[in-house]
Amino acid sequence: MRAVSLLLWALAVAALLLPLLRRLGRARSAPRGLPDELVKDPVCQTYVARSRAVRGEAQGQLVFFCSAECARRYADIRG
Repeated sequence: MRAVSLLLWALAVAALLLPLLRRLGRARSAPRGLPDELVKDPVCQTYVARSRAVRGEAQGQLVFFCSAECARRYADIRG
């Protein structure tokens, strides 16, 4: 009799906790903010996510590069 009541108590606790755990799992996997924008490298013409791009400045405008090497080549071209 004691085992049955313990089993029922455990099932009730599990039934209450499972929905909470599912909500927490969804909240962690939900995307934060807007999706990352793709920007085009002016040297090699490839696209890279803005958050991962190497940033530079040319004539007062922000320019994005796929790598430090492309940023260096752009600076050499621009003089």
